[in-house]
Amino acid sequence: MKKMTVSCVTMLCLALTGCMSAGQHREAVRDDASEKISAGTVQREIRRGMSGAEVVSVLGSPNLVTTDSEGRETWVYDKVSTEQVYSTSQGGVGSLLGGLVGGAAGGLFGGASGNVERGSGAASTSQRTLTVVIKFDGQGMVRDYSYRQSSF
Repeated sequence: MKKMTVSCVTMLCLALTGCMSAGQHREAVRDDASEKISAGTVQREIRRGMSGAEVVSVLGSPNLVTTDSEGRETWVYDKVSTEQVYSTSQGGVGSLLGGLVGGAAGGLFGGASGNVERGSGAASTSQRTLTVVIKFDGQGMVRDYSYRQSSF
């Protein structure tokens, strides 16, 4: 009987610790490795006087390149990130107790088992945008830059 009690408690602990919240699921599936361009990267790395090659090594290729009436280039980086997360967690001890009580104890409670189940779920969608504008002088060096980011 003591062995059965220890087994029941162990199974109950395992069933309850296997549940994760929606926030924990979100962090488990988030992949920030592909986010090369960020406002922090622009603040830390982009400086007036940099060459176009240096900018490309930091931010990659721009989405749009235009020239003004004086032949100076303007590079635009426009990034949009959409994150959708759906998470469910379910747990129950009815089948665990039914199998242990009914099977291991030889039908101690007549093979009947009560179900104790718990479930939860959550869904979330968010978007982030980052637009970086870099203006070059006639020699191809950064003369000015700006950025704007938003989250919703």
